[in-house]
Amino acid sequence: MTGSNLMKLTFSARSENEAFARVSVASFVAQLDPTMEELNDLKTAVSEAVTNAIIHGYDNDPSREVTIEVAIERDTVSIVISDDGNGIEDVELARQPLYTSKPELERSGMGFTIMENFMDHFEVASRVDGGTRVAMLKRIESKKALYN
Repeated sequence: MTGSNLMKLTFSARSENEAFARVSVASFVAQLDPTMEELNDLKTAVSEAVTNAIIHGYDNDPSREVTIEVAIERDTVSIVISDDGNGIEDVELARQPLYTSKPELERSGMGFTIMENFMDHFEVASRVDGGTRVAMLKRIESKKALYN
């Protein structure tokens, strides 16, 4: 995105860093003066994507890294969360509500569904043993965003 305000964050794949990632993205997006609902939607989607990378992508291996890239252009926030972990064998199956590849961990299987419902655009690309990339867009309706 030309003329965008950009942020890139890389951190260890530790479950305790999920909250850090969520708050970091929220802090960066705060410059658009989003509503609490918009901010909560963004934070929840980021939380789901980061948790998926840590649990499914890396099997909780803290030596691996998750990367978040955020771009703001006018009133739109673009978020890309990526890992270079296990990848997803069948993306369409993984996107089905209630599907989980780790039922023994009592995962709800709603991560992709939540991301898709909370964002204006959502896509996932993955390759077995090649990692996963989740890209999301959210338009912020605030008056401040419209004048940037």
